[in-house]
Amino acid sequence: MTDENARRAADALARPFTVRGSTSPNRIAMAPMTRQFSPNGVPGQDVADYYGRRAAGGVGLIITEGTYVDHASAGTSDQIPRFYGEDAFAGWSNVVDTVHRAGGTIIPQLWHVGVTRTEGAPPIADAEPVGPSGISLTGKPKGRAMTQQDLDDVVAAFADAAAAAERLGFDGIELHGAHGYLIDQFLWAGTNRRTDAYGGDILARTRFAAEIVAACRAAVSDAFPIVFRMSQWKSGAYDAKLAQNPGELDTILTPLAEAGVDVFHASTRRYWLPEFDDSDLNLAGWIKKISGAPTITVGSVGLDGDFFGALATGENSAVTGIDQLLDRIERDEFDLVAVGRALIADPEWATKTLTARTESIIPFDGAMLKTLH
Repeated sequence: MTDENARRAADALARPFTVRGSTSPNRIAMAPMTRQFSPNGVPGQDVADYYGRRAAGGVGLIITEGTYVDHASAGTSDQIPRFYGEDAFAGWSNVVDTVHRAGGTIIPQLWHVGVTRTEGAPPIADAEPVGPSGISLTGKPKGRAMTQQDLDDVVAAFADAAAAAERLGFDGIELHGAHGYLIDQFLWAGTNRRTDAYGGDILARTRFAAEIVAACRAAVSDAFPIVFRMSQWKSGAYDAKLAQNPGELDTILTPLAEAGVDVFHASTRRYWLPEFDDSDLNLAGWIKKISGAPTITVGSVGLDGDFFGALATGENSAVTGIDQLLDRIERDEFDLVAVGRALIADPEWATKTLTARTESIIPFDGAMLKTLH
């Protein structure tokens, strides 16, 4: 990295970012990445150290891996952390303290997998997969459609988790509304075939998500920020679209913002790809333009391959520059940058990027996913 590029990186990314009562020391976030190193759903000291190393390495905001809310059908593994139970809360409290001591901020990503749950899987083996319509991401029957009681129970579970996050000292929460999991299953016409108030047109399909946001907003203080992660693509349906155009995107964003979303996290495979025709704005850029809310961009930051190859085949990725990323953040297309596999590879990626030491950044190797470093 040249001195000029290092100056640009520092000017663009080293600025603090404040939302409500929380301030990240810079614009670099760690993207949420499921690692499955929490036996019985409890994050241990190794998980705390894993996140703490990234905070010590210069990451301003840690977004944890997805963590299950307290609903029987929310999860599909007993190695993924949960966000209920005193044992799990004790683990998370240690994670928070470790990250704060290292100088970072941290928010948990609250998660319900919906119909993607594997039947018979832990943590609650006899829990049936549930979703808006009892339809899998491929359109085949799976699980069952949620009743009004189910919907109310899940809304309450997210609100309880939000309150617990604030009580444990987290700096906000992120709601996982992306990738074909439960909240996204309601947003997407491909999985939501309901004919009641929670299905039908785009606005009706946002109702469940907005109710979760509003319940979380009511459960926490005014100083506590809410981030909402959303995506067009779904697991196994990478060309799926929630919104075909900016007008449809506006219809989704408005009720969510009104319900209390402070920041939108736009999950894309590659941050540099335009979302709609006739503009080079990416999804985070369009969300910010339409809603006026701050946004987080993500997608192959600092690497030459996307995460699908890494997860499916253990594919390696080489380190690349971030000039285009800097171009975009300098013109305020988005506000923060979430970094994923590059931070699995090198906990000091942020500091090296901000101090002209990019030549020493460690490239991503698929074998790194087998350990928690």
